[in-house]
Formats: sequence, C-alpha cells, structure tokens
Amino acid sequence: MSNHSLSASNPQPSRASDPAAAPDRASVTTWIAVLAAMIGSFMAILNIQITNASLLNIEGGIGTGVDNGSWISTSYLIGEIVVIPLTDFLSRVFSFRRYMLASAALFAAFSVACAFTHDLPSMIAMRGLQGFAGGVLIPMAFTLVLTKLPKPQQPVGLAIFALSVTFAPAIGPTIGGYLTENYGWQTIFFVNVIPTAIMLGALYLTLERAPMQLKLLREGDWTGILTMAIGLSALQTVLEEGNKDDWFASPFIQRLAVIAAVSLTLFVWIELTAEKPLIRLRLLKGRNFGIGTISVTLLGFALFGSVYILPAYLGQAQGYNAEQIGNVLAWTGLPQLLLIPFIPKLMQRIDTRAIAFIGLMIFAASCFMNTAMSPDYAGDQLFIPNIVRAIGQAMVLTPLTSLTTGDIAPQDAAAASGISNMLRNLGGAIGTAVLATVITKREQFHSNIIGQSVTLGREEVRNRIAESTDYFLAHGVSDPAAAHQQAIIALGKAVRHQALVMGFSDTFALIGAVLVLAALAVLLTRKVRGAAGGAH
Repeated sequence: MSNHSLSASNPQPSRASDPAAAPDRASVTTWIAVLAAMIGSFMAILNIQITNASLLNIEGGIGTGVDNGSWISTSYLIGEIVVIPLTDFLSRVFSFRRYMLASAALFAAFSVACAFTHDLPSMIAMRGLQGFAGGVLIPMAFTLVLTKLPKPQQPVGLAIFALSVTFAPAIGPTIGGYLTENYGWQTIFFVNVIPTAIMLGALYLTLERAPMQLKLLREGDWTGILTMAIGLSALQTVLEEGNKDDWFASPFIQRLAVIAAVSLTLFVWIELTAEKPLIRLRLLKGRNFGIGTISVTLLGFALFGSVYILPAYLGQAQGYNAEQIGNVLAWTGLPQLLLIPFIPKLMQRIDTRAIAFIGLMIFAASCFMNTAMSPDYAGDQLFIPNIVRAIGQAMVLTPLTSLTTGDIAPQDAAAASGISNMLRNLGGAIGTAVLATVITKREQFHSNIIGQSVTLGREEVRNRIAESTDYFLAHGVSDPAAAHQQAIIALGKAVRHQALVMGFSDTFALIGAVLVLAALAVLLTRKVRGAAGGAH
C-alpha cells in the first residue's frame, strides 16, 4: 500500500459515516470533500483567464508594455503545467490531505501577493508561484471524483468538475473586467481569499489524516522531474515569445526550442524506461485513455484559445473596455450553469460518445459562425454564436472525461488525472500561441490583398478620399492639403482595421477545424461499460 491507493484513496471520510452510505452512494462527508475540492479547481482555472480582460490596466499599473503583459497570464500557466504532473507523486510523499491544504493556503497567499507587486519581474514571480500552488487543486479535485465516488455517482462529480473547467474560463474575464473597471485591477487577486478559506475549512474537517511518506523522496524520479520542468518551461516560453520575436528568426527562440526538444525527448524516454516513473505514460496505450486524451488536448486548444481570441478581438478591433468584454463573454458561461447539471441524466439514456461528439460539433459550429466577421461585428452579433458555444461546451467535458477515464483503475486515477489535466492545459498554451501567430500573419496577408485593390486608379477610392477630405474640412481642418492627407491616413486605418477583423475571422475557422478533429477522435473510442459511461 505504499503505492497511490494509500494517498489518493486517503482523502476518505471518517469510517463512522461509511455504514450509512449505500455501496452505490457516497456519504455526505465525501460529497462535502468533493464539492470543497471543486471550489479549488474552479478558482485555479478561473485565475488563468481572470487577467485577460484587464491586461491593459495591469500593464499600466506595474509600468510594462503591451508586448510583455501577456507574461502575466503565461507565468501562471507555466506554474500550473509544471506542477500538475507532480501532484500524484507529491500527494503520496506529504499525504493527500496535507498537500492539498498547504497548496490551497499558498494559492490564496500568492494571490494576495500579486496585488502588491509594482513591477513586471515581481508580478511574473508571484503569478508563477500562484500557478504552482493552484495547479495542484485541479488534478486533486479530479482524483477525488474517480477514487471516492462510486461509479453510479461519478457522472455527477464529473459534471461539477466540467463546470469548473469550462465555466471558469468563460466567466473569468467577466469577473476580472467588472472588478477592474469598478474597484481597480488589484481586486481581481483578492477574489480567491474567501472561497479558498471556505474550501480549507471543509477539507480540513472531511479529509482523513494519513502519515507522510518522506522515504518516497529518495525513490523520486528526479531526472524525470528536472527534464519535464525544463522542457515544459522552455516550450511555454517559445510559444509565448515566438510570435513577437518572429519565431525561428530569433537566436533566443532557436536556443529555447532546442532545449525544449532535447529535454522533453529525454523526459519521454526516462518515463518509459524508469522503474517508478513520475508520469505513467504507458497508460496512454489504453485505447479510450489514449484517444480520449488526444481529444481533451484538442479541446484545451479550443477552450483556452477562444477565451484568448474573443477578449483580444473586442479590445483591439472594437475598442471595448474590460467590463464590456466581460459582459460579452458572460454569455459563453451562464447557459452552461443551467445545462451541465442535466448531462449526467442524459448520459444514462444516450451513448456517451454521441453526446461528446454532438457537443464538440456544436462548439465547432459556433466558431464557424464567426468566420465572416465585418468591421461592425461586435457584442450584439456575437450573442447567438456565444449561446451556441455555451450549449456545445456544456455537452462536451463530462462525457469526454467519462470516456477517457472509464477504463482507468482507481489506483491509476491520480496518474491519469495528471496526464489528462496537464495535456489539456498544454493544448491551451499551444492554442493561444498558434492563434496569436495566425492573427499576425493573416492580418498581414489580408492587408496586402486589400491594399492591392485600394489604389487611386479606382473611382470608388478617389470618391472615398474626396468625401473624407470634405468631412475633415467641415470639422476643423482649414488647409485642404492637410485635410486630403488626413483622408488618406483614415483610409489606411480602415484597411488595417478590415484586415485585423479578417485575421480574427480566420482564427475562428482554425478553432472550428480543431474541434472537428476532436469530435472525429471521439468516434474511435470504445463504448464505456458501467455507470460512468451511461451504460447501466
């Protein structure tokens, strides 16, 4: 029992309450522990996106430029991606209960510290540490569902987990935008304190104590841990900085890419050959877990990518402030609150694969609805696509997670949780970087194409310049030559704006295509037996 079963199964309620619980029903104490853990998962994922709508304000507050501001989100994501695979090992070393309580307390402490930073380096450090503490809470909540809830009740637990994974990114910019516009950007980092305190109290009372196993530190896969941390950090930095530095034209990016490739290759080799690997990659050989994890990674690309693209579009192309952006994004989240609770019942009646497939295709359809945007395509026009997206997202994660983990034994649950959650977040990081590059490249492409047709040889162009010249003359510009120059500048801005909007349209097409691939992958999985798969 020195294995995982002792730790991941150790967050169990006191035995006094167990007789009252039927074999197919978890006790009240267990449900309190699961729900408290979900608060942590929700807050940890919320904090990836909560700064998105408020980046301009934070950049101004700590005195950094727009180019570097994205590190405020990225440093948090690096911390999460690195710690998620470590969680299984560290929860066995320090005991599940002790590690979860300490991580939750540190998460709140580093959150508050972020509000008191005054420059970019200290903000990056605090956000990285916040992510390192908060990232633990995501796989631990997932592990509790798979190890403590009986099979018939797992879809309910997975539905609550799905809320934290899909609703949190959608509502993050809404909460962040509202607080920033009304109370200042510092307040978005105080949001975590009260929910974390509630979670700490509930987990302190419901998780069973277990001894630490510090001897496991000697058996730790330290070369695996080192190569993974270096590889993932280097990869994330390449993804973040690549677009700004013109990718492999930059020696810095070249060096980091080599470090990432070598470290991650070594890591995979170590994990496949080690006697006690940090991450049990062999679990991916299971058909449902392997294919399901591919689908989950592609879903991460789309989930995090779309939450990055929408605020960027509304801010850059439509001039929305943080609160306005949050209000638009709220409609990708709120319908999920109503729909996700019904998904477990649906899974009892319909093949889980069909629900996941339909959900992914609806999510894809919502992206394809945004592929023909015009310069006046803003919040009102995004309303219907956002509602459609919310319906699709609500139908995806619960059945997809059930498919992916349906054949995983309880003793492998924490290891599987680490792999699945890490790759979903890594998919999101890759998605954000790819989409940022697509916007830049496609904006340049469309600008060149439009520019070729906007010439003085065309009558409509001459008429547009003449009308604009008259406008400027009627609005305070007395010199006709100056007014003519202003008209040409205005036309150039209109061309660039149109090209920017078309660049964003192309990113939605890419997200839609990625979701179609994820849906096709789902069709390759086997039907899951047992309650979690809906085949009762």
